[in-house]
Amino acid sequence: MDNDVSAGSTSASASTLGHLALGLTLLAFGLGHTGVLSGITAASAVTVALFVGGFTLFVAGLLEFRAGSSFNGTAFAGLGAFWFTWGTATGDGGLSADAAGLFLLLWALLALSLTLGAAGGGPLSQVMYGLLFVALLLLGIAQFADASMLGKVAGWVAALSGLLAWYGATAAWAKWPTALPGRAAGGRGVTAAG
Repeated sequence: MDNDVSAGSTSASASTLGHLALGLTLLAFGLGHTGVLSGITAASAVTVALFVGGFTLFVAGLLEFRAGSSFNGTAFAGLGAFWFTWGTATGDGGLSADAAGLFLLLWALLALSLTLGAAGGGPLSQVMYGLLFVALLLLGIAQFADASMLGKVAGWVAALSGLLAWYGATAAWAKWPTALPGRAAGGRGVTAAG
């Protein structure tokens, strides 16, 4: 890496790369679970999960750590480990439904931590990680209960999370808004007292 590149620009680039990788992986994974595309299943997303979700997210996480962003570093490296593990476990078909359910529920805990940790980063990130948490939770429950309809709902939630991740990355490049317009402090908004 060029020593003239500032840490801020490296972090911004790594963050954009990480959100693009997360968005594409979640879209492939989510749409595979929905069954909306003929012949496309969640197993069809294995290659995307291994290389885009696993490898690329992990590298983006390392770049974020190097640039000093512990939250994005943890998010991307952790999710990279998730996607790599899911891709290798699904690729050989060696997981039972209960093992897959437990795996998804345990990784939902990471998504929950990311949701809570993203509170200071803006609503887009928090909603994106929140939807990822809901998707993994629903998929885990669907695996235990053998409930394919719940798995399809979870797929749509994962795809929506992926769209938000993709939008966040694209918005960073295109200078699009990532926050809802709000009122200035002291404005005539609704107060806590109502």
